[in-house]
Amino acid sequence: MTESPRAPHEIDGERIEDIDISQEMEGSFLEYAYSVIYSRALPDARDGLKPVQRRILYMMDDMGLRPDKGHVKSARVVGEVMGKLHPHGDSSIYDALVRMAQSFNMRLPLVDGHGNFGSLDDGPAASRYTEARLAGAALAMTDSLHEDVVDFVPNYDNQLMQPEVLPSAVPNLLVNGASGIAVGMATNLAPHNLIEVVDGAKHLLHHPKATVEELMEFIPGPDLPGGGTIVGLDGVKDAYRTGRGAFRTRAKVAVEQLGPRRTGLVVTELPYLVGPERVIEKIKQGVEAKKLSGIADVADLTDRKNGLRLVITLKTGFAPEAVLEQLYRYTPLEDSFSINSVALVQGQPQTLGLREMLRVFLDHRLDVITRRSKHRLAKRRDRLHLVEGLLIAILDIDEVIQLIRTSDDSETARTRLMQVFDLSEAQAEYILELRLRRLTKFSRVELEAERDELNAEIAKLLEILGSDARLRKVVADELDQAAAAWGTPRRTLLTGAVVRPTRAAAASASLQVADSPCTVQVSATGRALRIDRDPDAPETPRGASRATKHGAVLASVEGTVRGEFGAVLSDGTLHRFTPVDLPVVPAASVAFSAGVKLTEYLGLSGTKLRVVGVVPLDQEQPVGLATAQGVVKRVVLTDLPAKPEFEVIGLKAGDQLLAAFPAPDGSEFALVTSDAQLLRFDAGSVRPQGRPAGGMAGIRLGADARVVFAGAVPADAEARVVTVADSSITLPGTDVATAKVTDWAEIPPKGRATGGVRIQRFLKWEDQIACAWVGTGEPRALAADGAARKLPSELGKRDGSGQPIDGAAAYIGAAP
Repeated sequence: MTESPRAPHEIDGERIEDIDISQEMEGSFLEYAYSVIYSRALPDARDGLKPVQRRILYMMDDMGLRPDKGHVKSARVVGEVMGKLHPHGDSSIYDALVRMAQSFNMRLPLVDGHGNFGSLDDGPAASRYTEARLAGAALAMTDSLHEDVVDFVPNYDNQLMQPEVLPSAVPNLLVNGASGIAVGMATNLAPHNLIEVVDGAKHLLHHPKATVEELMEFIPGPDLPGGGTIVGLDGVKDAYRTGRGAFRTRAKVAVEQLGPRRTGLVVTELPYLVGPERVIEKIKQGVEAKKLSGIADVADLTDRKNGLRLVITLKTGFAPEAVLEQLYRYTPLEDSFSINSVALVQGQPQTLGLREMLRVFLDHRLDVITRRSKHRLAKRRDRLHLVEGLLIAILDIDEVIQLIRTSDDSETARTRLMQVFDLSEAQAEYILELRLRRLTKFSRVELEAERDELNAEIAKLLEILGSDARLRKVVADELDQAAAAWGTPRRTLLTGAVVRPTRAAAASASLQVADSPCTVQVSATGRALRIDRDPDAPETPRGASRATKHGAVLASVEGTVRGEFGAVLSDGTLHRFTPVDLPVVPAASVAFSAGVKLTEYLGLSGTKLRVVGVVPLDQEQPVGLATAQGVVKRVVLTDLPAKPEFEVIGLKAGDQLLAAFPAPDGSEFALVTSDAQLLRFDAGSVRPQGRPAGGMAGIRLGADARVVFAGAVPADAEARVVTVADSSITLPGTDVATAKVTDWAEIPPKGRATGGVRIQRFLKWEDQIACAWVGTGEPRALAADGAARKLPSELGKRDGSGQPIDGAAAYIGAAP
């Protein structure tokens, strides 16, 4: 049994009171816990604000720091809040003010900050250096505050009054979230999208029995300020049902070509409250600890213009997807968020689900609109009462003036006015205070218009107060106004759950790109890409998905992802490369716009050299070469030097290599010249030569003529010849051309080093073949800027003239 405290006694003249230490500690701790829970750490479910946040917004509104006014020093705001409403340290007040101004922290900032308000990695400047004012959305939090819409309570010293809660025309608790640690409990709510929350609140407003599943059709999940991706919604659903749950967030990462043979992971969005410096530090630690492989460098290129840009450069030969999976596992590029929706409801901390949070907010708004309507109704009735009295006085203004002049004092005048004109005391007092300039005819018209307007407003307010449906419509309309004014599109992507590989499987998985079959395609404009081929997948029928394919193919070579290919340039050199870092596109939708300039991929940026062909380096099949001056050559690329580049033909001065292509025995060479000659001859007549050899004569050229196309056609192939003729002196912008498609079978074969046969008859204004192509498949012509040119659908005679097309053409190749 606990002993009762002894009576107070005196020792050396001082009054001493003995108390039980356990009881004192218990009582003091309970008082402290109560203070933390109700006055510091937990937000109110109605306006979603903690007391310090509410006091900051109220005081800034009271100071007139509206969005259309200038900023003031943050220290001044902190001083006003601390001195009048919040008797705590200035650091806690400034921290709360800063958080409400940080766009990466709040989905809908309530404070407009000017100066250094911090970043994800750094804190803000001191309050004496920064300035602040209310943001536009804060006006919705404090609107109608002085129309008796909420209760006011005394401040800490009972000298001032402060609102118990703000009117809050936006569902702030869900939109901006909240976090706080109290005694024995904590809260942590994720931000949401204002437009979605408003839609969900309106649905619940009109359908009070709506389920959580129905509300999730409007509010599918959190919308974090920094974007990112939420992976899996099971935890979100749990939180919406019970108030507790967890979900994973991932950064937004794209695989980009950073330069020649260099691929990188570019991070443009990070998980909630994760900064780039923290990510860089974890990546460096992971590389040093051998947890992360394939990373060559990491750099933060974030700036004000482009926003977040974290570039992770990969080593050659490593699969970006595999490296990214490691980064998700060992760095904050993937983070988790635990929802614990604890808020104060009628002064009691409760764990709330989505439906309960919306219900508390809507009940609050219904109460606010009801109280505001009653307040406005009373104000308008009072004003109407005065206006009606004034109108009575103006009708008999001479008698009113005479009555006032003959009265001994104002009290007598007031009494006589009330008796003679049947006025109330308020009306009589208002007439006594009337200024003479209000006695004009125009003032009477104004008063009658004001009376009619007041009657209309009173009728509307009575309708709101007398109809629950009308009241709910007002709440819904004001929610729509808030969403229209401050709503923004969703930033966070919501995805289904991603199955993470087991630790053992992840450890055994190779980060390097598998040496799987692939096809390297180069466009006629010099862009290259890679098409990975699944050996077990059925082949796509020719012509399938044709509508989604773009560009014209210069070369299409099969090999493996880690195999070697040779890019032949117009100066007669061959450059080795592997396609491991080439952009990958699906076979069904080849678009060369997604590719990379092959010269840049080879490290030859800025060069005037052109890629004239791509050939495999692991085959003994002869490669055909042809120059602009009509020289041809076949070379077998075996026993090659170990150098990254080497010569494959010795060019004469002034000549350049025009084409490089497979030319096996049995195939036929095809050469087309600028003066409309085409020569067809057996490839076997060109004996293979060594790499330094200069080749042999292929076609006899006319004066000022040059070869515009060279290639090889397989034996017995159903090939087509496409030629485009134009004028060499046509002015830019007035380019016209004609094109002709001819059956390859119409071209008679001739011997090497002869003059060929005419392939297109020039019209009067034509003097050259601008471009040509011989091959199988569907031909495609392109302008210099890559725009498609429609070719004739019908075959023409071998020596006939062409048909007009919709502009000049610069390239012809096979469709992808």
